[in-house]
Amino acid sequence: MAKVLIIEDDNAIHSLIKEALMLNGLNTLSAYSGTEGKLLFEQNQVDVVLLDLMLPGMNGEEFLQEIRLNSTVPVIVISAKNDQESKLELLTNGADDYITKPFDVKELLVRIDIQLRHAAKASFNEMDEICYEDICVNLDTREVTINGQTLHLTGREYAILLLFLENPKKVFSRANIYESVWNEPFYDSDSTINMHISNLRNKLNRGDTNYIKTIWGVGFKFN
Repeated sequence: MAKVLIIEDDNAIHSLIKEALMLNGLNTLSAYSGTEGKLLFEQNQVDVVLLDLMLPGMNGEEFLQEIRLNSTVPVIVISAKNDQESKLELLTNGADDYITKPFDVKELLVRIDIQLRHAAKASFNEMDEICYEDICVNLDTREVTINGQTLHLTGREYAILLLFLENPKKVFSRANIYESVWNEPFYDSDSTINMHISNLRNKLNRGDTNYIKTIWGVGFKFN
């Protein structure tokens, strides 16, 4: 049974989320500060993190930065900040999804389910490792290395990289990538995909080597 870590200091919102998750068969862990959340995260096997930003002690941004040093566990940010700049900044810095307050509990449950399915799909492979040129992905630990150096990827970046590695000669449109990684119809603008591709490129590129090639007017492929 999947385990969700809820990091939210508002008691009413926290209780609402926890009750909904438990009614839908999910185990939960509760933290009311970023510091407490980090401690629980380190002590438990967590499948998804629901993260508020305005937290006592360590805030949400700091928590995200800390765990992304060595973990690709999906993180869904739940925040009252609804401006595009804040959303893009959080997604760039490691969040896998973003939902604004007030939110619909049913929508939150769907988003959690999507993250769980992504993680299951990414780890479901008979091979222990996929390698292409000098990039290797350990499918058991989700560790990604390039020339032996570990890369720290977000859950979305990891899923996109795996998609490319499993289909190194295929050209993917933005809609292809979105529907394969997000597991939902492509209604978003191109900016979401462009941002994730750009972040992944920056982490992969070494010197003159550009691993992701843009096919103008079509999409992207592994170079």
